[in-house]
Amino acid sequence: MKTIDARGLSCPEPVIMTKNALSSGEAEYEILVDNVTAKENVTRFAVHQGYQVSAAEQGEDYLLKLKK
Repeated sequence: MKTIDARGLSCPEPVIMTKNALSSGEAEYEILVDNVTAKENVTRFAVHQGYQVSAAEQGEDYLLKLKK
C-alpha cells in the first residue's frame, strides 16, 4: 500500500499527487490531507477513477483510504 502525504498543500496539488500515485497501478492507497477542500477533491477524483474511498479524521488531518 502506497502512502501519499499531501498535508500543507493546497489544491490542485493533492489531486495531482494522487493522480501520479495511481499510475503505479496498486490496489490500495492512503492519502493524508489537512483540509476539507483537499479531502473532497481527492475523494471525487478517486471515485471517478473507480476507487472506493473511506475518510477518517486524525486530529486535524484526514486519512483517505482508496481501494479498488
